[in-house]
Amino acid sequence: MSTTFNVTLPSGATWTPAFVATLDEKKCIGCGRCFKVCGRGVLELVGLNEDGERIRVDLDDENDEEEYEKKIMTIAHQELCIGCMACSRICPKKCYSHAAVLV
Repeated sequence: MSTTFNVTLPSGATWTPAFVATLDEKKCIGCGRCFKVCGRGVLELVGLNEDGERIRVDLDDENDEEEYEKKIMTIAHQELCIGCMACSRICPKKCYSHAAVLV
């Protein structure tokens, strides 16, 4: 029998973290808000060229925008998510879904 992973907080309350499950790349506008609030390295901003191919985005290079049509966020390291849902709360397009983990 599986149970949901829960954390008992110092107050005695129970918290069920909801980890990032999916990101709807079609809705994503590449604003980067989620990237800025996630300090865990879960997300990565990528560019899409005319053919829909992914291109690495160099955040330090101001001239690299010529290589792609638009930017989107991707889930690069899902295993690093801590279940805080900050990415989902700040996303203006509601691109994220989260789920509890069964143990």
